[in-house]
Amino acid sequence: MSDGVATVTLHRPDRRNAFTRAMGVELSHVYRRYDLDDGIRAIVLTGTPPAFCAGADLGAGDRTFSDPGENFTAAGTSMPAWQVRKPVIAAVNGHALGIGLTLALQCDLCIMAADAKYGVLQVRRGMVGDAYSHWTLPRLIGMSRAAYLLLTGATIDGRRAYEMGLCLQVLPADEVLDATLTLARDIAVNTAPVSVAASKRMLWSSFEHDPAGIGVQETDAHLILMGARDAREGVRAYLERRPPHWTGKPGELPPFTPAANDAAPQPDR
Repeated sequence: MSDGVATVTLHRPDRRNAFTRAMGVELSHVYRRYDLDDGIRAIVLTGTPPAFCAGADLGAGDRTFSDPGENFTAAGTSMPAWQVRKPVIAAVNGHALGIGLTLALQCDLCIMAADAKYGVLQVRRGMVGDAYSHWTLPRLIGMSRAAYLLLTGATIDGRRAYEMGLCLQVLPADEVLDATLTLARDIAVNTAPVSVAASKRMLWSSFEHDPAGIGVQETDAHLILMGARDAREGVRAYLERRPPHWTGKPGELPPFTPAANDAAPQPDR
């Protein structure tokens, strides 16, 4: 960890970081641990080069998708990135296919490699998109473009991904991680942690509420934050032209659960 930023790396380089159930369990544990650690202000998810994640591990051959095993879930992780009370930013520094892409779509922000390949390929393997991709994709890029990716299993490059709205920025692969870390450090140092946690929650729940509902949430958040020290510190730091010294902790907000967002999909039901 550096400057309040934790980096999580998918690390199976001999398999281009192909995803396994064990990786999903480990990633869930890491998300939970970092969600509870108030010393961590932002999380970067990346992969060991040259890939981000090549998709599901196909080592079992034609049995890869025919033997779900006990307590199967298509969620990928039991704690998706949007439930973490800190920003999770995907540094997609290489190919991200199948669940490799759908896991990145759960992140709050995403920077992609220009020349890498991206796609939700599952319909070309006799399956369907996973990791809540039928929930995240329409929200990110609209129904028509989501349908194109999910129904055709098409593969696109980073430039096309940027044009479609899948990522914030597209860069050469060897620049992706540094740019993502710079963004994460800016959030970690310059933004109030409880404010970011509250704003993230409202963003991810916004499609399940009408304007009046979001208005109520924003008012509630303001009333909570107005009584906190960071509301005074943020103004003081600006007027005194110095970096802020935040004391609020994201853990002061309740965990992101169905009670906080009844309509959002939850894992392991």
